[in-house]
Amino acid sequence: MSETDFTSNEMMTIAASRALKNTDVCFVGIGAPSAACNIARLTHAPDVTLIYESGTIGTAPQVLPLSIGDGELCDTAVTTVSVPEMFRYWLQGGRVTVGFLGAAQIDRFGNINTTVIGDYDHPKTRLPGGGGAPEIASSCGEIFITLKQSKRAMVDKIDFFTSFGHGEGRDHRQRLGITTKGPTLMVTDLAVWKPDPVTREFTVVSMHPGVTREMVQAECGWTVRFADKLEETPAPTGIELSTLRDLNARTKAAHSGGKTGEAA
Repeated sequence: MSETDFTSNEMMTIAASRALKNTDVCFVGIGAPSAACNIARLTHAPDVTLIYESGTIGTAPQVLPLSIGDGELCDTAVTTVSVPEMFRYWLQGGRVTVGFLGAAQIDRFGNINTTVIGDYDHPKTRLPGGGGAPEIASSCGEIFITLKQSKRAMVDKIDFFTSFGHGEGRDHRQRLGITTKGPTLMVTDLAVWKPDPVTREFTVVSMHPGVTREMVQAECGWTVRFADKLEETPAPTGIELSTLRDLNARTKAAHSGGKTGEAA
């Protein structure tokens, strides 16, 4: 695949990575959020501070971690602290500017479910659970979310509140005494979404190249709102694509028993 061609997942990861600033202190979720955060670190934000739930601070992995317990995180971190210190001092102490999360289910107000699909006592699917995401969602300065769009993932009503977004919308967070901003950005494989400043409902502000309104609606379980001034997401640059593909190649080699330093 050439650098003028890219997949929807590559577009999603790169568009999400662009949201991070060099000065951010970011609490990173495993999976798609981790890929986006590390592409930011390897391109436009080399001084971003990446924190993982296991207690690693300033980590700079050469391959994407399989989990928060992956040794690559500790090996490349500036320092590693205990999990209680990570949560009590760093997270709940207001020292983390951005939390970057994924979701199994999400609603129009950015509330996230990673616990169960179906009834809690008799679920259709038992998911991995919240981990530190509930605390991240309430204690980070703001929350970025990235996930692949589908009607199964983007639902009118989530089956379980794992991580609180904007609740019922409007000032629900403030009424509960949560002083942080909550979800301010969602990047999918089709579009970039931001919450309406009044209702807090996620609204499409930018569609990726080649994507139509009909495509966005077809993969969303609620009636989508589109911004009055709808933009097109800038396509990935050659540097962004090559950086992402090199990272994915190193990761694949490492997790299949190859050398972590190799880049295909």
